[in-house]
Amino acid sequence: MTTYIFVLLVIILILLLVLIFRKQTVDISALREDNAILRERLAERLGTLNQNAMELKNISNDIANFKNILMGNKQARGTFGERQLEDLVADVMPPESYAFQEVLETGVRPDCIIRLPYPPGDMVIDSKFPLESYSKIDQEIGARKQFELDVRKHIDAIAEKYIIPGRTADSAMMFIASESIFETLHRDFPATIEYANKRKVFIVSPSTLWATLNTIRAVLSDIKIKRVADKIKKELDYLLTDLSRLNDRAYKVQQHFSLATKDIEDLQISINKITPRAEKIKEMDFGDQE
Repeated sequence: MTTYIFVLLVIILILLLVLIFRKQTVDISALREDNAILRERLAERLGTLNQNAMELKNISNDIANFKNILMGNKQARGTFGERQLEDLVADVMPPESYAFQEVLETGVRPDCIIRLPYPPGDMVIDSKFPLESYSKIDQEIGARKQFELDVRKHIDAIAEKYIIPGRTADSAMMFIASESIFETLHRDFPATIEYANKRKVFIVSPSTLWATLNTIRAVLSDIKIKRVADKIKKELDYLLTDLSRLNDRAYKVQQHFSLATKDIEDLQISINKITPRAEKIKEMDFGDQE
């Protein structure tokens, strides 16, 4: 009996060992699967981070290029400003309402002309801006004063060249391609902004120019609608005049028809009177005369 119990215990112990071994095997297999999944996820995350790093590098390069354009040579900066201005205008305004690099009667060639009926007349937009001294504001003593003088000088040039009495509007726009410079100018140089307003030169940035152009487009649409409405009113006046003339002629024709109808009725009465008499004459017996 004791031997039997001992054998039974041994069998139970062996079964327990087998179960424990199998459980460890399963746990190790599951752990390996989890590790494989984790490695795949980590690889995906690393790939995403690497891609983001490349995009950040490209953005950094773009910012550096943009800074070089703004603060670099004057020709590249001018081309950038002109291109941005052209894109904004072409995106908002109808094609017949603007022109780029068109020579005026005075011989000057503005960057952009917004065509408006006179008055007020065509409005000129200049995309050049003096940035040489702006880049030195925080670096050199007296740069702020020089920057303000350069901006005022440019304002004077725009007012003198692009505001032509009887040809253009009595104001013009100076386009600044950078929102930050536009903000700095309004925040730190309010006297210059006031000076520009007195010279009728309005300083605009990409966002404010976009809003201004949309307002101008709405005004042009109203003007076009008014012109069409005036043409329609004139045509209606002509039509009413023709209708009145036609009514007079129709009345005269009606009178002629009325007179003709009365004449026909009178003629019919006469015929009706003559016919019985002719019948009576026909019925009379005159006899034979020798």
